[in-house]
Amino acid sequence: MDWKTYFEITEGVGILATADKSGNVNAAVYARPHVQEDGTIAFIMQPQVSYANLQINPKAVYLFLEKTEGYKGHRFYLLKNREESSPEKIQAVRRRGHKQTDRTKEKAKLVSFHIDHIRPLTGNTLEEW
Repeated sequence: MDWKTYFEITEGVGILATADKSGNVNAAVYARPHVQEDGTIAFIMQPQVSYANLQINPKAVYLFLEKTEGYKGHRFYLLKNREESSPEKIQAVRRRGHKQTDRTKEKAKLVSFHIDHIRPLTGNTLEEW
């Protein structure tokens, strides 16, 4: 599937789940990811709990629930592979219409992930995993 097009045209709600070194899980609402030319996906992150967890544990899951009747979407199993702090790079991928303050602009990070596995939003047995 062409994930760049999918995330450009599909409305919905995203949840990014991360865990710290003790396995304590955090889930946070995140916008649609930015799909990079190399097939990785990236999120613009502030230095909060999800970002702190990724400094310790590079694995995450992004659940995307499409804005439609019923339950349709995907679960993306991710591995952090790089991050950038360049305000110019972050602004280049930022979607139009997003408002930011000078404080959030200075602290933002562009965190990229390799997609290890994709599952549908619902379904799949342990045997299929």
